[in-house]
Amino acid sequence: MVAQLRPSPLLLLRQRILCVLFSEHKQAHHGLMPSTRATASPPTQAAVPRGLAVTDVVGALGGGLLRIVVAGVGPEVDDLTLAEPGAGVFGQAGDLLLGVGIESPEAASALLEAAARVGSGAVVLRRATARQRPVRATARRLRITLVELADHASWAHMVWLLRGVFDQAATGSALVSDGPVHDELFSLADACAALVDAPVTIEDTASRVLAHSTRQDVADPIRLSTIVGRKVPDAVLTSLRGRGVFRRLARSDEPVYVPADGDLKPRLVIPVRAGNEWLGSIWIVVEARPDPAVVRSLRQTASVVALHLLRLRSQTELSRRVAADRLRAALTGQVEGVEAWLPAGPWRVVVLDGGPAAASMTTPADSPGDGVETRVDLWESAARRRSWRQPLLAVHDGLVLALVTDSTSATTTPGTWGWLQAVVEEVTAATTAGQAPATASAGAPAGRPVELDRSRREALEVHHLRESGRVTGTARTLEQAWAPITAARCVAALRVDELIGPVRQIAAHDTAHDTAYAQTIAAWLDHPGDPRSAAAGIHVHPNTLRYRLQRLGEIVELDLHDPETRLAVRLQLRALGH
Repeated sequence: MVAQLRPSPLLLLRQRILCVLFSEHKQAHHGLMPSTRATASPPTQAAVPRGLAVTDVVGALGGGLLRIVVAGVGPEVDDLTLAEPGAGVFGQAGDLLLGVGIESPEAASALLEAAARVGSGAVVLRRATARQRPVRATARRLRITLVELADHASWAHMVWLLRGVFDQAATGSALVSDGPVHDELFSLADACAALVDAPVTIEDTASRVLAHSTRQDVADPIRLSTIVGRKVPDAVLTSLRGRGVFRRLARSDEPVYVPADGDLKPRLVIPVRAGNEWLGSIWIVVEARPDPAVVRSLRQTASVVALHLLRLRSQTELSRRVAADRLRAALTGQVEGVEAWLPAGPWRVVVLDGGPAAASMTTPADSPGDGVETRVDLWESAARRRSWRQPLLAVHDGLVLALVTDSTSATTTPGTWGWLQAVVEEVTAATTAGQAPATASAGAPAGRPVELDRSRREALEVHHLRESGRVTGTARTLEQAWAPITAARCVAALRVDELIGPVRQIAAHDTAHDTAYAQTIAAWLDHPGDPRSAAAGIHVHPNTLRYRLQRLGEIVELDLHDPETRLAVRLQLRALGH
């Protein structure tokens, strides 16, 4: 029984510490005390907590911290509970239940049984426990989601990160650049600057400045340019890459001393890592190598910065996932409340495909979800690099969809159809051998939100015809592809019922006698009055083409001089794949 699982005194002490760590979150989440993360005046009424899919929570943290081992059918999650089997504490419906200290398969299975009884959204166990076969079997039997925690991750850190995710979901607020986590990073930058008496910046792995110290009085022109532009200048990045700085940061947790180079003053760079993952770095302008004791203190500070970067990334990822879910719902007809976040219309829905995204997919065939996430990540990166700060991208049925504002001219405004065409052209120009060209297939403009679903279906039509070779070109709209789409719609209707008329007889004769009369007549109809081109299209001599057409009259009675007959025959042949 669950009540008989008695943890050790040391484990109970650890559990109590963790309970204190997120007790404030529980109270703030349910409106019992003001949240310490709020910087604005409290709203007039409490926000309604937003439940999150377990997959969104896991994806928001990223970095391999959490992984779903068994996907269940439980409710969405909106809070945390630390399991205390000895005290009979297992939370309530919709909680993410943390099995701290649960190590044996028997204890884990008992915890899953208790979680299923209270309706928990998911149970989190340490990886070694979650991967035990009896534990997984129990989760599958109970149809409860089982999540594993990476070996290198701390339970206390995980609670802190999850608390930020649920806080943001509860308030429904979008992240802003001057949010609480950013404020804390600026404070850490100031603390580092006071420690070494030198200017400091905290940067991510793409050399974007996340925070900087207040003091910048001895900074060189490059440092000032970095702070103003919020990114290291490209020329400096090239120089640092050439000197192997970023390669060392990505592979080791050892500080890197970068000697002076022209206008670039010496730097001490402290990698910021979580486990084996490189999250960013702390850059300090120094005159000489700091004292080893100071470097040790900076490395300890880097571990704190790592937690903030993980939390910042988890909140950013959650915002992105929520926005993508919201957009996907709007594109499939659920348009209630979309006026609050949609840009001014009209809009076009676009299917994005190919480019470096296709060549970068290294995901196994049995993991299609991860592959499409890779594609949307790369398209989002391409859009952001070209100044679309909040790309409207979503995944639907394994395809990357974009929502852009319609533009009648080749405008350079980010997020418009004209701008997206230029982006796709640039991405295609940057592809190398073996990479499919980038393409954009757009539906007709939608003037009202309720028309977005129609524009999405039209974009899919253009995309599918592109896959079959009926539509070509980098960027195409429904208006430009109207002819093949009209034919495809007619053919789709023909495929519903069994074919009638002489085409059915021709197809039966080809099957019985291994002839190619259907292919021949299709080529002749595609090249009226030009037997040479028609023959070349099916790789035969013109005389062979003429002979087949003569023989065709002996098989069926077919008046190809009648325009309506020619149209009907061609559509039926297209339905047969010719």
